[in-house]
Amino acid sequence: MTPTPSGTGPGSPAGDSALVHADAVDLAARIRRRELSSREVVRAHLDRIDRVNPQVNALVSLDPEGALAAAAAADEHLARGGRAGPLHGLPIAFKDTHLTRGMRTTYGSPLHADTVPDEDELLVQRIQAAGAIRVGKTNVPEFGAGSHTFNPVFGVTRNPYDLTRSAGGSSGGAAAALAAGLQPLADGSDMGGSLRNPASFCNVVGLRPTPGRVPSFPAGNPWDTLTVPGPMARTVADAALLLSVMAGPDPRCPVSLEGPGAPFREPLESDLAGLRVAWTPDLGGRVPVDPGVREVLEPQVEVFRRLGCRVEEDCPDLGGAEDVFRVLRAHHFELALGAALDASRDALKPSLVWNIEQGRRLTGPDLARATVCRARLHLRAVDFFTRYDVLLAPVSQVVPFDAAVEYPDVVGGQPQHTYLDWMRSAYFVSVLGAPALSVPAGFTPGGLPVGLQIVGPPRADLAVLRVGAAYEAATGHGRRHPDILGGIGV
Repeated sequence: MTPTPSGTGPGSPAGDSALVHADAVDLAARIRRRELSSREVVRAHLDRIDRVNPQVNALVSLDPEGALAAAAAADEHLARGGRAGPLHGLPIAFKDTHLTRGMRTTYGSPLHADTVPDEDELLVQRIQAAGAIRVGKTNVPEFGAGSHTFNPVFGVTRNPYDLTRSAGGSSGGAAAALAAGLQPLADGSDMGGSLRNPASFCNVVGLRPTPGRVPSFPAGNPWDTLTVPGPMARTVADAALLLSVMAGPDPRCPVSLEGPGAPFREPLESDLAGLRVAWTPDLGGRVPVDPGVREVLEPQVEVFRRLGCRVEEDCPDLGGAEDVFRVLRAHHFELALGAALDASRDALKPSLVWNIEQGRRLTGPDLARATVCRARLHLRAVDFFTRYDVLLAPVSQVVPFDAAVEYPDVVGGQPQHTYLDWMRSAYFVSVLGAPALSVPAGFTPGGLPVGLQIVGPPRADLAVLRVGAAYEAATGHGRRHPDILGGIGV
């Protein structure tokens, strides 16, 4: 193994920064070549967690001893000539809504504060089978409800770029951990923006894949295509690396797509000359967007023109998307949490109670109309993407907001009446069944991150990643790290 130069090893400021901000693709390659040990990488991240996580509160249920033991086993496996998986030796904390055998899965709820599953769910199994080292869990809102990460079990996750601001949610702990250098990769999930919004808020990358690309098991409703698991990372290539081990069919998931995940590990270089791009600053006038978001995103359209793309302002017809999402979400929450409401109403936050009760008011015709309308939305999207290769839009309608409030109550001068209203730019896209990537797009004058949403035709996940990688290479916005604790974050 190549010796680490003096003054740059784990535990030193230079070594810590080099390892905790390194790309996952590069770290994994160096571990496979035995230029780095998994012990070094895991120790550097655990040291970073010790110093930074108390301020950000991104990671919970930590198991440093277990992580170091697994790292030692990973190194010994390579020393014996064993084969290295794509994520061999890389530390990761799993979203606290994803089942982890022998480690608490709380869902951010007092009802599950001491729940320790006896099995890993499928995506956790796949990530660990690829060689990743489990260090803990990432914080979530209560039962993953809402795009601001706070709960009565672990408290509020804070934005590493401004500790007074929200990190988004429900994969807020995952996004904040990536931005703060606490882990190189993160799993997330997305119903109405739960993966994309925190990626936008924390200047990282998040992909909502085509439904079925990453199968879910176990699942209360295996036919559900509104909620999808997906990868998060600091670069598009790193997100693609994680997707490569998460993706692939499983017969227990009836909506899973055929085709292995390995192709996502191929180089993402792409020439965008001639790419047909649609840009919509407000989803066809259907959503208000704060001026701070528009001011960052408008210049990004010119980046695509400079890359040779043909850009027009256009948007698919999203008529009915609001009702479709609200009905299907309410149905999902009542199905998953109706029994909890009956048994422990006072243990649930008011917005969650409201959403479950919305589900109880639904009728059979309500669900039928939503299903038919969603089918029409899908066909409109398919037709739209015969004229365009990708759609560009805001990920979030707002910049990261005050962490002391549950949600912004005004957007673009318009009142927002529920905890869902301000998330329309993400959840209107959710109902289309299309892959959607959040990629760093720049900062407000006050230093708050803003993400660009790149949406492609259904099943065109790889094409969306290639477009995102080309944009990322042309701009480099994701290379700006937060300055936490007066320099530790640099």
